[in-house]
Amino acid sequence: MAVDDVDATLAAMGPRLRAAREHHGATLAGVSCATGISTSTLSRIETGRRKPTLEVLLQLSKEYGVSLDELAGTAPTPAAEPRTAPLSFGDDKAAWPLTRYVGGLHAHKHVLPALKDPPARPRQVSHDGHEWLCVLYGRLWLALGDHDLILTPGEVAEFDTRTPHGVANAGPGGPVEYLIMFGPQGERPRPRTPPAAGCGNRQPNRPRAGREEQP
Repeated sequence: MAVDDVDATLAAMGPRLRAAREHHGATLAGVSCATGISTSTLSRIETGRRKPTLEVLLQLSKEYGVSLDELAGTAPTPAAEPRTAPLSFGDDKAAWPLTRYVGGLHAHKHVLPALKDPPARPRQVSHDGHEWLCVLYGRLWLALGDHDLILTPGEVAEFDTRTPHGVANAGPGGPVEYLIMFGPQGERPRPRTPPAAGCGNRQPNRPRAGREEQP
């Protein structure tokens, strides 16, 4: 393998390592405690500011349960494996991975439990990537920057995850179920529908976000 190819492979491992960590349901702090690798080193590797050493890759490969070939992108992605229990994401939220991946677009089904008390405004985070979510059941409160959207079943939101964002059950009335597709490097779903008869090359409709309102 040429030097340029090696450099490109190492550079591409950052997003794959991040995706593998998220699929594993782990935080940077948790991985740091388990492996002894500092959170700053892990963060720099995931964002491409530092190339991982073989020792680090072996540790992370073992921690995440993926092969070096998968991290390097030289092995086909295995078929999705059924899970009997969801991953925990804190705050009583559970998520079921719908794909087994180490990079590119990946999907989860999330469930927020029913609430007894009125919800507080969701805590917001921001990071690289692009997200698409669709509500299946219940009412989802999406705090997107300075805007508050209440999404109901069948409604879709799509946004750049560098915008501060957070979700909560808009309750009351039961749990909330929703699907997420996330592209860690900005990948996003690409609608492909044939044009309607007589409509020429008109572009397909974009998914629409929900109503902007207070829960």
